[in-house]
This record gives sequence, C-alpha cells and structure tokens, in this order.
Amino acid sequence: MRGQVAVVTGGTSGIGQVAAEQLAGMGARVILIARSPARAETTLARLRQAGPEVDHGAYYADLSRIAEMRRVSAEIAAAEPRIDVLVNNAGALFNNRQVTPDGLEMTFAVNHMAYFVVTEGLRERLAAASAARIINTASGAHNGAKIDFDDLQFANGYAGFTAYGRSKLANILFTRELARRLKGTSITANCLHPGFVATRFGDGSGGLLQALFPIAKLFALSPQKGAETIVYLASSPEVANASGLYYVKREPTTPSPEARDDAAAARLWAESETILAGAV
Repeated sequence: MRGQVAVVTGGTSGIGQVAAEQLAGMGARVILIARSPARAETTLARLRQAGPEVDHGAYYADLSRIAEMRRVSAEIAAAEPRIDVLVNNAGALFNNRQVTPDGLEMTFAVNHMAYFVVTEGLRERLAAASAARIINTASGAHNGAKIDFDDLQFANGYAGFTAYGRSKLANILFTRELARRLKGTSITANCLHPGFVATRFGDGSGGLLQALFPIAKLFALSPQKGAETIVYLASSPEVANASGLYYVKREPTTPSPEARDDAAAARLWAESETILAGAV
C-alpha cells in the first residue's frame, strides 16, 4: 500500500487501531479521525513505529454531531488531493437512549450518520484515486433487526442492543445503496462483520450491558483477529472489483433478508439526506 492514503474512523482503539497499524506497516499513510487527542497521540506513535517513512496524522471531531462530521471531512478534503481507502469503523452501544444536539438518537448518529456524512464529504477525494475502497464495519448483530422508518430515532420502547442492531443493519443497507450509486466509478464499497472482539466497545454503554461485557469478552476474539477482514478489504487484490458485499472472515456472506432490501436501502439514503439537509 505504499503511496496510498487511508482515512480511518474509530482508529484509536480495538480493531480500528490494529487495522490502522497494519495498514501503516504495509506502507500506507494513515489519517485518523478521533475524538480523544490523548488516545490519538498514542496511536500515532504506534503508526510511526509501524510505518516510519510517511507522515501519519489525526483530525479531531465528535462524530455524534453532524456539524463536526461535516467540518472534519471538509478539513481532510482540503488537505488531501486524493484518498485511496476510507474505513468507517467508529461505533458505540448505549444502554439508555440519548439524543444529540441535532435531535438524533445517539446510536443512529454515531453508527450510521457519521458513515453517511464522512463518506459524502470525502467522496470527491476518493474519486480522485485511481481505485478507491470504502470499508464499513457492520456486525452480525444486524440479524433479526428491522429499521422502523416511522420511528427512526427510536423514541418509543428504546432498547440499547436493539438500537445497535438497527444501526448495524443501516450500515449494510448504506453499503448496498452506496455501491449501487458508485457503479461504473473507480470506487468500491463493502462492509463486514468482524466477530465479537475484546475491545473497549461497550465499556461506556451503561446499565446491565456494561456489567455483562467484561464477562462476555473473556470468550471474544482478539483485536488482531477482528481486524483481519478490514485489512483484507482495504488491501487485497482479490477484492479489487468487489462492491456492495458483506464479508465475514474474509468471505462474502449473505446477510439477513432485511439487509438485502433494496427499497429499504434507497429509503434510508433518502431519509439520511433529509436529516443532513435539515441540520445546522
């Protein structure tokens, strides 16, 4: 990946950090989108060890806020002539319903809208690359989920894991519609389930979920194992022409029937555009 530029969200811990380090070790210049300067500086030090010949960097934003999503993607677009890889990996689970300043349910904002807005903001720079790849971290938690377009912000009967499952379904539907819109261009878009991985994920979810995660993580995959499919999709020539697919353990896999609903994918895109148009 020498000479390539890779932008990674959620790259300061867990599978995102491991993937960023491995991409740096393969020669890519990695640009992090991070919330915590302290964690970003720690990760940058690791990236410089893995790939010392290029100047890795970090931009800071709160990806729960649309203005911040817009600002950070505009800053990166202004600084980078082209982007070869975009890894949308930032995500979270919240036991209790929270609402962002934009009026969005927090899980939906961080896990879906950040993917949507950052991708749109960097699209021209991705198009400037000879062959660019967008990788979206989804999850097997999408199985059994269904998006309620009448209550997209989950105002009624909120449950943390259900909201998370819906957001991961949204990731797959977003990837599907994005790939359709990118057909015939030099950009591909794929998504993946990394497996249940022992990371910081869930540590701040609150309530019973936060208490149960440390026990569940005793049986989880290592971050190194969880990052494998991200790195594969970002770098392997085997998937250079693949687009619109959902991968598990580096293999294309059929997601749930709800995740293959083209009408739902198109509607989610339209709803996301409406939200973005109405944001300050």
